[in-house]
Amino acid sequence: MIIWQADFYKHLSQDNEQNTTWNLIICNEQKVIIHQASCQQSEVNSNWLIRQLDPLVKQYSPDMIKVFRPQSLSLFTLAGQTLGVKIEGTRRTPQLKQILKEKYPNAVKIDQPPPQAIPESLWGDKWRFATFKAGDFIDYFSDRPIPIKVLPEDLNPINLGIASDVNLPGVVIYGGKKSMYLARWLADNQPVSLNYIPTDINKSGGLILESGLMDRWVLLTFEDAEMATSAQQYEQQKEQSQGIHFLLIQPDDSGMTQTGIWLLRKEEF
Repeated sequence: MIIWQADFYKHLSQDNEQNTTWNLIICNEQKVIIHQASCQQSEVNSNWLIRQLDPLVKQYSPDMIKVFRPQSLSLFTLAGQTLGVKIEGTRRTPQLKQILKEKYPNAVKIDQPPPQAIPESLWGDKWRFATFKAGDFIDYFSDRPIPIKVLPEDLNPINLGIASDVNLPGVVIYGGKKSMYLARWLADNQPVSLNYIPTDINKSGGLILESGLMDRWVLLTFEDAEMATSAQQYEQQKEQSQGIHFLLIQPDDSGMTQTGIWLLRKEEF
């Protein structure tokens, strides 16, 4: 399967602020640059992008092009529809982002909106922090009949060389009768990571869900010193697990059934 990662972004010249160009860069998952091109602001449209992609698609027949920048996703989507190539919007374009950081360090940054509250109708009954052994995680959850299951291969702890006895930190939400509604809402919003943000480092804070290409949600909040300590430990455990963590939705604490499971890792812009 041939998968490319692509970006099409605005570049402001340091010498002449009036000279605004847009840069196109495409690479593969081996971090090899397939194509680079630039155009003036006035030329930016899907037709220009189609002209750039058309000969590449005919030569290499890529199965998918992954795009992380919200501002260019619609252009790639139009081009992909014309050329018959699947376009996927995702933050997980590590090889491309590494190239951009090395060659054009200011190109990766994306301004994110402030976090929004999730709909009250989705709030679960209760929640807790949890851990799961890295070596057992994929085998355990992949074999269970969980309706919504997102366990990306590139986040598999074993593939990343994480020792089997390392604890993967996570959050379990007991949704009760709303469990499936919450899991479906999460699936629609494509969770990326779940991060602790302290409001008072020893007393209170919240868990911010990063989702989609740039969305942020206040998933959980608390005002409890013991919970704040657990949240700090949760973040420390992420450092030991290369940032890998999980979000588990289940109806109750019986452990008999699960509704949704996501393997997560924060993606830097």
